[in-house]
Amino acid sequence: MKILITGTGKGLGSGLAHYYLENGNTVYGISRNSNNKLDNFQDFHFISQDLSKFDEIKQRIPGFLMQAGELDLVILNAGIISEIKDLKDCTLDEIRNVMDINVWANKLLIDLLFSNLRSVRQIAAISSGASVYGNRGWNAYSLSKATLNMLIKLYAREQENTHFCSIAPGLIDSGMQDYIYSLRDDPRFSSLDKLKNAKRTGQMPTPFEAAPIVAKSLIKALDRESGSFLDVREME
Repeated sequence: MKILITGTGKGLGSGLAHYYLENGNTVYGISRNSNNKLDNFQDFHFISQDLSKFDEIKQRIPGFLMQAGELDLVILNAGIISEIKDLKDCTLDEIRNVMDINVWANKLLIDLLFSNLRSVRQIAAISSGASVYGNRGWNAYSLSKATLNMLIKLYAREQENTHFCSIAPGLIDSGMQDYIYSLRDDPRFSSLDKLKNAKRTGQMPTPFEAAPIVAKSLIKALDRESGSFLDVREME
């Protein structure tokens, strides 16, 4: 298969890229930073791109996509977390920054996919349980992932020949969790206790352990309605 993954520099994106390459697939990676663990794979093609720079994306990504011609799977994985605090304490600039990476960069990439490729079989956006739980403190991150879910649902109605889904990958021991673990206990943000207690346990796999779980869930997602929001923990 030919697979495009964003955010391959670290975390789940790195784990997924490694998993698919190990299983004989061709992977096209887009990330701000390169990844030495992937560079040795002959079938890994990479472009360094900051996804907050929309004008650069429009100029540089079409040529990169045309190398593939068509794609079996696109995983829109790149994203950022906002500072954990109450929404009333978030500035519009902070919210806009998160929305640009987690939502609007993905819209731009989806549009470029359909204008530069012959076909795209499946597009999966990495979402989060935060998109539906509404836990206090998750502010712009929750807003962005909820919007991402709807973005995917709307595109599923427009591009009927491509299967879309947004998928929550469950707890993964990534840089985001390192940030959560570093926070002081705060009774206002009770959801953080669960995450802190799960770190370094079997409840929070590494990106390389999580990758095959997510990959198998994406196969199962093809049997669900296009545009659905799914959670890997409910698909095992």
